Amino acid sequence: MELASRPSLEDIRQAADRIRDVIVDTPLVPLHSFESTSDILLKPEIHQAVTSFKLRGVFNAVACLSDDERQKGLSTVSAGNTAQALAWAARYFGVSARSLMPETAPRSKIEAVRAYGATPVLVPVEELFRYLREHGWESEPYAYIHPWTNENVMIGHASMGLEILADCPDVDSVFVSVGGGGLIAGVASALKTLKPSVKVIAVEPQGCPSLHASFEAGKPASVDCNTICDGVAVPYITEEMFPLLRELVDEVVLVSETDVKRMIRRLALGNKMIVEGAGALSAAAAMAMPQEQRGKCVAVISGGSIDSDKLTAILNDPSLE
Repeated sequence: MELASRPSLEDIRQAADRIRDVIVDTPLVPLHSFESTSDILLKPEIHQAVTSFKLRGVFNAVACLSDDERQKGLSTVSAGNTAQALAWAARYFGVSARSLMPETAPRSKIEAVRAYGATPVLVPVEELFRYLREHGWESEPYAYIHPWTNENVMIGHASMGLEILADCPDVDSVFVSVGGGGLIAGVASALKTLKPSVKVIAVEPQGCPSLHASFEAGKPASVDCNTICDGVAVPYITEEMFPLLRELVDEVVLVSETDVKRMIRRLALGNKMIVEGAGALSAAAAMAMPQEQRGKCVAVISGGSIDSDKLTAILNDPSLE
């Protein structure tokens, strides 16, 4: 087992150059408020080609493969966003792609993977995580892109940290949702290298607090997951990722399902952003933290793939007003 390591600033900048032509440098926009100008800035990764940040890391990892490796066909495991990014990258390079996905994945994510020209392989959730724990890809012929522990995935995600500091050099804290940890490890690596004083706050749903439990235990821990935030519904932190996350993350906060839904509704009606549960986590956490603790902050809006019926139910729920 090789532990994840903090990438160098040179590696991060090279990755940013490598993905520049396919990535949107997403702007920082204030969280809408009728009361005053909000000091919570949103980084809307929903505006990437696949409606999530995943294209940054996945495209970088695929671009770093040799032609021969890509010709084997690409493969990953995903709740949906990584699978969409892999499918997009596969189409870009003219190769095939398949993704092992849970049977419970949102319909919109499964359909998007097919629309990009890739193959979703639907399996029970237990089978998906068994495949991950047992390194099932090692017996397969494909070029496998791990969604969390692949170094080039993490380095691609780190490009976001460069953009945040370029657009908001006086930022005090950055809120990032956590599933397997690849996003926050990348973003935090860039932030902490260039501005060590920035507070990096990991955000999880109360229904799947694997990093919070791991920090409490002082070692990787497993939890039960039951959350609307399917994009971060990862029930454990890997041995490879835990030391790096412990080094880079300043605090882990938990958000209730109700607060996630309220933020989905607020972003849709106020900022006109369609956001999935995992994408609303960071802004919900920033809203809940007193201003004197968070200072000037950025909340990464990680993804926007939400089924229409789920969104409609949230928008029409009077208890969330």
